[in-house]
Amino acid sequence: MSFVNLVSGGLDSTLIGVMAKEDHIGHFPLFIDYGQRAAAKEWATCQAVHQQLGLPEPTRMDLSGFGQVITSGLTNADMDVKDHAFTPGRNLLFLLMGGAYAYQVGASSVAIGLLAEQFSLFPDQRQPFLVQAERAIVAAMGHPIKLLTPLIEFGKADVVRLATEKGVVGTYSCHIGDDQPCGHCIACLEFQFNKGE
Repeated sequence: MSFVNLVSGGLDSTLIGVMAKEDHIGHFPLFIDYGQRAAAKEWATCQAVHQQLGLPEPTRMDLSGFGQVITSGLTNADMDVKDHAFTPGRNLLFLLMGGAYAYQVGASSVAIGLLAEQFSLFPDQRQPFLVQAERAIVAAMGHPIKLLTPLIEFGKADVVRLATEKGVVGTYSCHIGDDQPCGHCIACLEFQFNKGE
């Protein structure tokens, strides 16, 4: 068994890679540049943290045109990064590209770092969406590919605690992309709250 790990340089996807390494499960990290404001910082962090933790080298897929057309606070600096964070189709894009890459490399599944449903803000973070997305991907590929959510029982505090125990450091979770986290976006607020900052 092996899987494609959708990675961003953030804590959740990095933790999934570390857990896979500990369990000797082969995985293919895939970073998707969908035109997000933080793409350059995320990619640099992703490469550095994978090297530091002895994880497989991530592959970068350039779909940056998506964010030029589908605008949100995550892709357009003229929009509020928190109030307009929902990016329509983003997670479906991730899963479809992950599924295509899994087909290409012979992996049986795709992992996405979604957390427990009570922390989900958007429809494409919930179980009904995942069930339908998996069906669509299987139909599109003509091949069984499972969608995995290894952290789906976790809240952010659980992720922070487990990542700390496993020595995961150097990740980046801000949606702005500056060297210093903005402290305003959903990712920053979530991370600060669960670290007690």
